[in-house]
Amino acid sequence: MKEEQVILVNENNEQIGTMAKMEAHEKAVLHRAFSVFITNNSGEIMLQQRAASKYHSPLLWTNTCCSHQRVGETNIEAGKRRLQEEMGFQAELKELFSFIYKAPFDNGLTEHELDHVMIGSYNAEPNINPEEVESWKWMSPEAIKEDIANNPQEYTAWFKIIFDKFYEHLFKMPAK
Repeated sequence: MKEEQVILVNENNEQIGTMAKMEAHEKAVLHRAFSVFITNNSGEIMLQQRAASKYHSPLLWTNTCCSHQRVGETNIEAGKRRLQEEMGFQAELKELFSFIYKAPFDNGLTEHELDHVMIGSYNAEPNINPEEVESWKWMSPEAIKEDIANNPQEYTAWFKIIFDKFYEHLFKMPAK
């Protein structure tokens, strides 16, 4: 099976090529990515615990799902595809914002991503893919913020960065 390709971009999100995913993470090359946050009617966020077999950040808690867009795929299409692959359900998604971050890992890999953050709503249990996801739970934004402050080692590097931005954005949103 051919290794998955990531879309290389410049700081303006203009595609400048593609590269094998592992090579992009080894070389810390800027590439396009996305992160999906699913909320329920109680205002809680669905978190996933990454599978033990993941090549980085195994067993750490993170947002509902995240991955990389494929060539020719919109951010929303990519988010919906990966939500189904990892969490086993579909939801309508809306893009909130994007930003660039860089996070090195102990194993020598580096995430250097232009990350598109999306939100959706779902109110049932997921049907998790055990190759991708170890566990899942609902948490309120306030509880997540407190737990990240008390147990930062339990969360992925990108989730901690994104959650800071997401938390601020979440509470700027008008009441439903």
